[in-house]
Amino acid sequence: MEHEELETQRRAQEAKDLERQRLDQETKDERKVWYFLAYFLFGIHFIAFVMIYAVRHAK
Repeated sequence: MEHEELETQRRAQEAKDLERQRLDQETKDERKVWYFLAYFLFGIHFIAFVMIYAVRHAK
């Protein structure tokens, strides 16, 4: 009886550990997506400003 209880507790702890690892990885992945979006939007605006400058100063 006690052995079954310990096995159940061990499995519950493993499930909690796996869930924690999954949540940690999801947080890291989400952060990477936001960084990618920020760099992408910055790049698009930078290119747009350079093009506007080029058009306004063209002879």
